[in-house]
Amino acid sequence: MPSLKSLRNRIGSVKSIRKITKAMQMVAAANLRRAQEAAIAARPYAEKMNAVIANLASGMKDNPSAPALLIGTGHDDVHLVIVATADRGLCGAFNTNIARLAKVHIDSLVRDGKTVKILCVGRKGREQLKRLYGPMILETIEHTQIKRIAFTHAAAIGRLVLDKFNAGEFDVATIVYSKFRSVMTQVPTKQQLIPAPIQPTGPTIGPLGNVYEYEPDESAILADLLPRNVSVQIFGALLENVAGEFGAKMTAMDSATRNAGDVIDRLTLLMNRTRQAMITKELIEIISGAEAL
Repeated sequence: MPSLKSLRNRIGSVKSIRKITKAMQMVAAANLRRAQEAAIAARPYAEKMNAVIANLASGMKDNPSAPALLIGTGHDDVHLVIVATADRGLCGAFNTNIARLAKVHIDSLVRDGKTVKILCVGRKGREQLKRLYGPMILETIEHTQIKRIAFTHAAAIGRLVLDKFNAGEFDVATIVYSKFRSVMTQVPTKQQLIPAPIQPTGPTIGPLGNVYEYEPDESAILADLLPRNVSVQIFGALLENVAGEFGAKMTAMDSATRNAGDVIDRLTLLMNRTRQAMITKELIEIISGAEAL
């Protein structure tokens, strides 16, 4: 049976841990609202840009002069998988769920005979993938020192991806991230970036029933919009990840705080029982000694 001193030390240690987890929960809750608002505010812009590109590209899918970002390279041999995770842990299964979806996607491509290259955005993604796919990982981009994700950070990643595409290093690019749904729910999501996925649409019609005509032509506008769209979609994924990370961290730290309280209660009960047993033992010794005299 542990001594009273060791039990007191353990209770003190768990109380210190509970203070830390409680503080981390409050910090995550304070950051969650701002991150959630940023993620929700970015969704309409990304969706509207996809709609504009879909309208512009509706008649250009079979046009050989269309931008390569729209129709692709003509091959489907080399895939770039962008795995966006957090740089830090202590957020439950948030990073693990993203890495699991990335593994499923990568394994599917490998089974089909495709060449896979991995770009990790976030240190935790690299830590979970390097054992199985170490040679496939090109580089890792970390945001540890960044307090708030801005579009400039996504634009830098977008330029890197576009440079590799223009250099002919891959044919298809897909990003894997976690879409924020609620504090309790973050959905791992896979989204193709290059070539741009185009949903079939009808002619571009305005609110008064007028058909839009573009000047310059659709090809020139797409040549400018498509590279920007890559950065916009990456930016939206990063914002979704930040909101999901804070939500998962708040939930995980709340669970850890509750568990610490349960441990303290069990240790306190054990300490009281130990102290009572020691007192009872001493009383028996005293009574036995008095009777012996």
